Formats: sequence, C-alpha cells, structure tokens
Amino acid sequence: MARTLYICYFGIRQPLVQTQVIPYLLEIMESNALKVSLLTFEPDFREKWTPEQVEAAKTKLAEMGIEWHCLPYHKRFSAIATAYDIFRGAWFIRAQIRENDLDILHGRVHVPALMGALARKFSKRKPKLLFDIRGFFPEEYTDAGVWPENGWLYRSAKRVERWLMKEADGFVVLTERAREILFPESKETGFDKRGRPVEVIPCCVDLNKFAIADESSRAGMRQKLNVEDRFVIVYVGSFGGWYMTEEMMALFAAARDYYPRTFALILTPRDKEKTLEKIRAIGFDDSDCVVNTVSPEEISGYLNASDCAVSFIKACYSKQSSSPTKIAEYLACGLPIIANRGVGDVDKLIEDNNVGVMVDDFTRESYLKAISGIKELGAVAEKCRQTARREFDLEKVGGERYRSLYTKLLK
Repeated sequence: MARTLYICYFGIRQPLVQTQVIPYLLEIMESNALKVSLLTFEPDFREKWTPEQVEAAKTKLAEMGIEWHCLPYHKRFSAIATAYDIFRGAWFIRAQIRENDLDILHGRVHVPALMGALARKFSKRKPKLLFDIRGFFPEEYTDAGVWPENGWLYRSAKRVERWLMKEADGFVVLTERAREILFPESKETGFDKRGRPVEVIPCCVDLNKFAIADESSRAGMRQKLNVEDRFVIVYVGSFGGWYMTEEMMALFAAARDYYPRTFALILTPRDKEKTLEKIRAIGFDDSDCVVNTVSPEEISGYLNASDCAVSFIKACYSKQSSSPTKIAEYLACGLPIIANRGVGDVDKLIEDNNVGVMVDDFTRESYLKAISGIKELGAVAEKCRQTARREFDLEKVGGERYRSLYTKLLK
C-alpha cells in the first residue's frame, strides 16, 4: 500500500484544517490504495494541549484513517522561528521517510513543501514531492505590507520558490489565472514542460453541509434574526489586510440608501467589537445588523437566512492565485454575490454563470448599480447551486482532481 505524508504549517484545531485539509485527505483516500499521515504544527502546544487531548485527537483522526503527527509551532522572532520549524519539520519527515517508506510528500504551500524537499534531499529513499502551491506566497506578504517589496525576506522566499519549482514532481494551483502565469502549457495537456502533472483545484466545499435551505428552515432562521421583512446582505470572513473593510461598509451604506430595509449580517472570526463600531459609524443600529463569531458548522444556517453576499478583496498580483472559500460557500447556499474584479477566477465565474454582479470601482454609484443588479437577477438560487456543484464540489471537483494527481504521481 502506498503511503503519503501531508505537511501543513497550521494547527489541527484551526478552521482551515478542519474545513479544507481533512476533507481533502478523506477524498484522496477514497479510491486510492493509500495510507495517509498528516503533520501539523500546533501553536502554544504546551499550554493548549494535554497528553490526553493529543491522544484523543490522534484516536479521532485514526478512526477516519488518518495517522496524525504534530510538532510545536514557534512564532517569536518570526523569521528565526520559521527557520527553526523548517529544520525540525525536515528532520521529522526524514525519519518518517526512513521508517515508513513514504511514496509522496504533499506540502501545502511553500514552507511545508520546503520541509519535504529538504527531508528528501538527505534521504536514501526519494518519495515524490507534490508542491501544493495554492497562493503566490512571497507576493502575498509584500502585497499585504508584511514584507518590504524586494526586501531580503522576499528575495529569499523567491529563491526558495524557484528551487521548489525545480524539485517538485507535481503541482496544484487554485485558479486558472495562476496556471496561465506559472504553467501555461498545462492548460491543454495537464502537464508542464518537463512532463510533471499540474492540477487546478479551487477551494471546494462539502455540498451536503452547504446547501439551499427549505422554506421552513429559512423562515425559522430569519425569524430568529428578526429579519423576516428585510433584505439581508451577508459577509463571511475577516476584515483588514486584503479584505476591504471600508469599501464593504460603504456598500452596506449604499444598499440601505437604495433599499431602507437592508440588514447587514457579518460573520467574522475576530475583532467583533471593532467591526460593530464600524457598522454603527455608518448609521446601522443594533436592529439593522448582526455581527457575530460562529463555528464553521453554523455558517450555512446564517447564509440560508440571507438574500445576497459580498466579497471585496484587494486586487493585487498575488490575488490572481486566490480562490476564496467564501465564494464556494455563498454559491452552494444559493446566494448571488457582489464582488470586485482581479481576484482569481471570481469575475469570470460570476459573469459567465450570471450568479452575481461585479463592481468596476469602489464608488457609491457602482454600489447602487450592484444592488440594483442583484435585484434584477431575481430568483437565481438554483443557478448558484448548480454553479457551485460544477465548480466547487468537494467530491466531484476537489476529490477527483486530487485523486487523479496522486494516480499520476504513483505510476
């Protein structure tokens, strides 16, 4: 039986791992004769984990067929901490290669892929390296202002990236735009110039968990929120950084000008009080909005109570590689979307399928036009759902493409 180790530089409890990593691993195992292991890096490991909790988590994952390993994540003195984690991770992975005869090292983005590449470099056995690129990591940090543009950290990351592009045996990107930039030749063949497989796998969702609610469930949630006669615009996610806080607030304000019964529903994982301050500052009182932090399992219920959704993300070079999970979740729940251009494949997706409205600039006139456009779309819930099924189905899109990629690597 072939064995793979999935390397992830996040903690097992983080929502991304629960909603993206583990579901994908379960799909990868579906039709391949594979034994899957997962390595995560746990923040505040000694403070937040007891030995009993570690064993409980290992047992739960083992019941799913996943062997879980974890190492502490270090964050103090960021660059030095990351370098230390890379060394620890590579050393651990090298031992796994030796002890378990691994066939594939699956690195989720650059740092885990580097761990895998280094471990393989110093191992007798040479498992295949799958570089799950996902985003343009060095550019993301400069676009977000975390690293100085063309500074030494950026240049170092680009050197590592170039090396990984040479070392890897297969690749995953999130968008067709990213494929066109990195592997244009693979659009027709599915392989790069060196014959290595390339797959475009966007952030998918489980369509059994994100679905259009029946009328009774929708009415019940709307009653709970006291929005039975309101036009509900929902936003799911963080604010700040790439996520355009002021522009989204301006959209909410314009929507209320267009339709006074507008209600703002905001589900954000952090800074709830700051978000409340901002929505109140544009004239929304507590009867006109809800700002809440909810578990991933609760999100679909709130989406089902909504009428449309918004996603404004800074359109910069790195975001051409971005596939926002919220887009898939919105569509799966039947919600038309208001979004801006220049983010991954979002504009093409929305316009080709007529499941929302794009704003060309961030002006009040554009916001009013977008709200009007959403109203003119009419009942498009089923069209949104069909688009999600075709583009973002965890099983039929994400799972099948990962399984196909693994099959090619294991030949």
